[in-house]
Amino acid sequence: MSEDDTLLAHPRATMALFGHAEAERAILSAYQSGRIAHAWLIGGPPGIGKATLAYRAARFVLAHPDPAAAEVQAATSLAVAEDDPAARRIAGEAHGDLLALERVLNDKGKLNTTIRIEQVRRTVSFFGSTAGAGGWRIAIVDSVDELQKEGENALLKILEEPPPRALLFLISHAPGRVLPTIRSRTRRLLLRPLDADDVACATALAAGRDADDPKIREAAAAADGSVARALDLLDDTALALRQQVMSLLAGLPALDPRALHALGDALGGSEPKTLAVFVDIVNQWLSQQLSREAGTAPRAARIAQAHEAINRAAREADAYNLERKPLVFNVFGLLAQAARG
Repeated sequence: MSEDDTLLAHPRATMALFGHAEAERAILSAYQSGRIAHAWLIGGPPGIGKATLAYRAARFVLAHPDPAAAEVQAATSLAVAEDDPAARRIAGEAHGDLLALERVLNDKGKLNTTIRIEQVRRTVSFFGSTAGAGGWRIAIVDSVDELQKEGENALLKILEEPPPRALLFLISHAPGRVLPTIRSRTRRLLLRPLDADDVACATALAAGRDADDPKIREAAAAADGSVARALDLLDDTALALRQQVMSLLAGLPALDPRALHALGDALGGSEPKTLAVFVDIVNQWLSQQLSREAGTAPRAARIAQAHEAINRAAREADAYNLERKPLVFNVFGLLAQAARG
């Protein structure tokens, strides 16, 4: 569940998949073989379609529970008709054989910062109960990065002793940081950022606009392969914010106090989802830096530490409605340290 008003439909109701044909074929081929892995770790940057692929696979399996059936063996994709009963029930969060673990709204109307242990414990009774006519039970964890430590351990027990005809799809924005004991018990699929044309097509579909619309193309070009980011950037406020942040990032490790004050003012007076846009832009920059420094262990470690500290500070600022300006100065102080190397 999301607390913002993004145009992007929830993956459970998203029928189209852009740009991940190879990963889709890998899941389909495994299912057609009758020996599909019981757990899949689907990794990659945020907003590129990882959860969409997971729900697409779940939809296909629940609509076609017999891997040996002629229609399954003849299938060339995981596509299922929108009016299929399984697709309708999944879209309506009413399919008894699918369990989704994701952050939920708390009693203050804010998203919890983690997936709580009590949510993960539901998997025990879920996989222990009798499945429907097809016999499959499927759980989607979106994302495993947001599990509490106790939740990771509880999930690990399911992975260690999976029941028959059980499937788990674990979504991760940073699969390298997932517990090795979890990674070792999954089949891993790494999804790459979408190209600009795929982002434009997916963004246009979600926004109900033409893919050749100049604003769609501008947002897609700046989105670094993420449909969610492109949709955010269709908003003029978000686009202006991106320009402010990118200008400050380009000047690192030097800092411009006046520009930081201006950015803090912009965040402080904006709608709540703008904080998420700010953090996403910073994380995008950190990810690029980490890729460049992959062979330099000390520098890479400093960037990873900055990433953890920045995201923790942002979650606290959001959860407790803290002032944005101190957060901005804190974030850029950490970024400057990481940039100095």
